[in-house]
Amino acid sequence: MGRRSDHSRAELEELILSTGSTLIAEAGLAGFSAREVARRIGYSIGTIHNVFGTADRLIAAINTRSFADWAVSLGERLDAVGPDGDRIAALVDGYFGFARAHPHLWTAIFDHRLPADGGLTEADETGRATLTRIVVEEIARAVGCDVDDDIAALSRSLIATVHGHCAFAISGAWALMGEAAPEAAALARVREALSARALCISAL
Repeated sequence: MGRRSDHSRAELEELILSTGSTLIAEAGLAGFSAREVARRIGYSIGTIHNVFGTADRLIAAINTRSFADWAVSLGERLDAVGPDGDRIAALVDGYFGFARAHPHLWTAIFDHRLPADGGLTEADETGRATLTRIVVEEIARAVGCDVDDDIAALSRSLIATVHGHCAFAISGAWALMGEAAPEAAALARVREALSARALCISAL
């Protein structure tokens, strides 16, 4: 029986999110169910739906939390190297580091799809944008220019490059192809792109 009077709505939301995040971390997206979350917190499945609407909405909120945790981790790595350190290497290391430390949570971010009739909430979009903003600002800093649409587009491409290397590393595909250092390979591709961009800017 559910403990309906034990928590406020805000407390319930936090309890459901933290428990759902733990479940995905343990079992992956394939092993996730809102019913199991309800069982673990001692509430009915109806409570999950009352707070989040659907299981898909709950997963989206969990993924937004993962994005936030990832952004914090990335920020800590940048702080550790300081303003004069190798911040691009810290970015790539932070990307791989979060994926390796939390493979199921990381994979769930990219594997989950909301139904066509339900997009992300404003809070989800805002929460997820933090990570991208960190990367865009660091890319602009690395090539010595202001953030603009071109830098944002370059940053998205570089994220995709690093993501591909990271996904292959997590899945084991790189090892099958004989690549022993996927993170170093990803960093090399990023440095090449940034060097080319810097040369273009200097030629203007």
